[in-house]
Amino acid sequence: MARLTIHDVAERAGVSVGTVSNVLNRPDVVAERTRERVEEAIEELGFVWNNTARQLRGIRNPSIALVVLDVANPFFTEVARGVERAASDAEHLVVLVTSESSPERETRALRLLDQQRVAGILISPAAQRGSPYLAQLRRHGTRVVLLDRHRSRGDHCTVAVDDTSGASQVARHLIELGHTKIGLLNGPRDLKPCFERRDGFLKVLAERDIELAAGCDVEGAMTIEDGERAAGEMFDAGHVPTALFCGNDLMAIGAEQAAIARGLRIPDDIAIVGYDDIRFAATSPVPLTSVRNPAFELGFKAAELLIDEVTNGATHKHRSVLLHPELVARESTVGRS
Repeated sequence: MARLTIHDVAERAGVSVGTVSNVLNRPDVVAERTRERVEEAIEELGFVWNNTARQLRGIRNPSIALVVLDVANPFFTEVARGVERAASDAEHLVVLVTSESSPERETRALRLLDQQRVAGILISPAAQRGSPYLAQLRRHGTRVVLLDRHRSRGDHCTVAVDDTSGASQVARHLIELGHTKIGLLNGPRDLKPCFERRDGFLKVLAERDIELAAGCDVEGAMTIEDGERAAGEMFDAGHVPTALFCGNDLMAIGAEQAAIARGLRIPDDIAIVGYDDIRFAATSPVPLTSVRNPAFELGFKAAELLIDEVTNGATHKHRSVLLHPELVARESTVGRS
């Protein structure tokens, strides 16, 4: 599909090319009614302004972008390290963007990246179904690889970690330790990792006829602060499970802080498990049992697939890669040996 130009917009709006350029670059100098007419034409045509075309001419290795849910989360730091390593090896530059788990913010970022004409985008979608703007990116010729998605329709590559398996390992670990009064402190269910971790965890509990303890099924933001707040509210309400599975390590570290502040002993009074095995897990207040996610490998492999598609579009074949996590037991569940 040929890209639209400002000439197409000018023709649709019935104005000069110069007027369209002013609307795009200096809208304050254009009369309101004229500006609205041009903006309507842009919307109707689905036009995206290529404001970096001059700079991109002659550049041999165009940039790729990495869009993550939370750049402050150490898990995504490791993903970014893997992406950067693969991109550097192939002499590509990486643009890092965070959606802050907001579908609206994600769509705005994708529009900007589309304007910048990046060669490809690696994205961990902010919603279960992914942004509808991804389809437009592909129509514009931008390559897309999905991170943490493994149910591909075949129109793009995907690289994911088997979070269902990882959470199942946590459930079996806690059951083997004799726990039956178990809680879950998870992130938003519309995020794929949170949904799959919850699903895998609850399926194993159900196989053993175990239900989550009353008042111990809580959701929150996947941060230390919100983990501490949510766990603290749970404990203050009198709901203290003997074991608590948290949707990521940040929430688990926050839960540890909440437990310690209330005089609860870990793991004697409450065992706590995280997910991702970030670098801080082993040095948390009580060394944290966690599920080790191959974050660096996730980013590296995804970038390799994207760069192959950018470089070898005609012969590239889409692939879905599923990586496998492993449980790492530490003092927060098994105590000191």
